[in-house]
Amino acid sequence: MTERIHLSKPDITALEEELVLAALRSGWVAPLGPMVDQFEAEVAERVGVAGALALSSGTAALHLALLDVGARPGRVVLVPSMTFAASANAVVYTGAEPVFVDSDPHDGNVDPDLLIEAVDTVRAEGGDVCAVMTVDLFGRVADHEAIVPALRERGIPLVEDAAEALGAHRGGQAAGSFGRAAALSFNGNKILTTSGGGMLLSNDLDLLARARHLSTQARDAAPWYEHSEIGYNYRLSNLLAALGVAQLSRLDAMIARRREIRNRYAAELPDLPGVGVMGRTAGLDDSDDNHWLTCITLPSGVSPDDVVAELSSENIEARHLWKPMHLQPVHASRRMFRSGASEHLFARGVTLPSGSGLTDDEVGRVIAALRHSVSSRLVGRSGRG
Repeated sequence: MTERIHLSKPDITALEEELVLAALRSGWVAPLGPMVDQFEAEVAERVGVAGALALSSGTAALHLALLDVGARPGRVVLVPSMTFAASANAVVYTGAEPVFVDSDPHDGNVDPDLLIEAVDTVRAEGGDVCAVMTVDLFGRVADHEAIVPALRERGIPLVEDAAEALGAHRGGQAAGSFGRAAALSFNGNKILTTSGGGMLLSNDLDLLARARHLSTQARDAAPWYEHSEIGYNYRLSNLLAALGVAQLSRLDAMIARRREIRNRYAAELPDLPGVGVMGRTAGLDDSDDNHWLTCITLPSGVSPDDVVAELSSENIEARHLWKPMHLQPVHASRRMFRSGASEHLFARGVTLPSGSGLTDDEVGRVIAALRHSVSSRLVGRSGRG
């Protein structure tokens, strides 16, 4: 059988091996050390924020950011429905209530007009909105040019879930720099990986100092282990930070390769009727995206279930888009400001292999398998007509 093509396999070179081995030999194997300090400083400089805190996951970063803005029982956080579960889970960790908002129909990011309508509606009803969370979906920055001024006018802080978008920009500003605080993820399939990990970003150094305290079990300054409040075990190890430092030095090259892969998909799929590349339909420009994952929408009547299954039979990993949170059983009872866009995208969307380590031949295999899967169903559909 041909070798499996993964959705977004980590792109690891000799440089990563060298730095991780050096960190191991240094004796700094705990969740502290010079590589952690270097990684934090270099990411903060790359994004253009005052500081950064390396953590065990992007979810941990969201949790600490939400605690800073006062998320707690009795308060509300507005969250895009089309996102990974961690965005909503972090809200629930605090005891606050997530209220979901639907997507822009073309790129899947939150609909800014609907978001502000949701904020105003919840507040008019007496709800205590403590924050809005945006998500930079699949490596494309949300429309913060519309969202940030509207929230500032209303005095509502923004928490930016930039987990998927390191290296992306909008209007000359980097993903991770738009909110009071932002979260990055370095999970195994992200554009930059530390195996598992994340980072909290902010221009507020007091916020970061408080988060740093909470992330180390809230240990007080005492000659023994003293704790005046509950904290969390959220710090990133020095070994994993070494991996991150190496990956960060290669980020631009990895983004460039993912862009090449998307360009090829976009060039070779348009003759399939009804297939569109998200971020490039309706006149959209994706040149500032980091191209983490390339997503397509299928023609009506062609099921993502069938396409994903057929590609899997060819040893190719493809996935559905994120299933919207308001359709998840665990959130079925929560409020949703709905336009139907996220449901439509979920019903028609497929995520294609996009890793920077893919060879040209592997991309060709994906295109050939996808063309066969979609075209055979289009022919079958026309035959039934």
